[in-house]
Amino acid sequence: MEKIMEVRWHARGGQGAKTAATLLAEAAIHEGKYSQGFPEYGPERMGAPMRGYTRIADAPIRLHCAIEEPDVVVVLDDTLLETGGVCEGLSESGCLIVNTKRDLESICKAAGAGNHDIWIIDATGIALDELKRDIPNTPMIGALIRATGMLKLETVLADIEKKFSKKFKKDVVDSNLRAIKRAHEEVTHSKCHN
Repeated sequence: MEKIMEVRWHARGGQGAKTAATLLAEAAIHEGKYSQGFPEYGPERMGAPMRGYTRIADAPIRLHCAIEEPDVVVVLDDTLLETGGVCEGLSESGCLIVNTKRDLESICKAAGAGNHDIWIIDATGIALDELKRDIPNTPMIGALIRATGMLKLETVLADIEKKFSKKFKKDVVDSNLRAIKRAHEEVTHSKCHN
């Protein structure tokens, strides 16, 4: 069976995880890959915990279920680390990408992350600077691309620019592109040692 890269997104309603999961999947298609991007909701309300999923592969994907053993876990709201289960099923070689201002030690402890790669980015700060709104999804895409190398940054930027240009003004499109680039540059890497 061909290797499938599986990403599980943890966020709260309104943070854009559903959009990020599908944007990443659509960008993968433009690189000639196969992909899926879909959400999983509990109660559909602003601020409620939710998950999104993205699968990317070089061959057709036959799975159509939630991702239980992700290669990558992306956390858009670090308060979800304390609720448990964020790192559940994360492969030993997998990585955790967290939107936070907290230090590595507190993130590793809260997440219960084993000996995983961890990437930390203040995506909320970038979103507030660039977008003037607390929607960290596009910066988290930039951090994810840097952490995994699963897609080319140029492909993602071009794809998002094309999609966003259809429904947003140029300044909104440009600010999202800047947010992605900044997160790609500013995300930091370390390792949990629990």
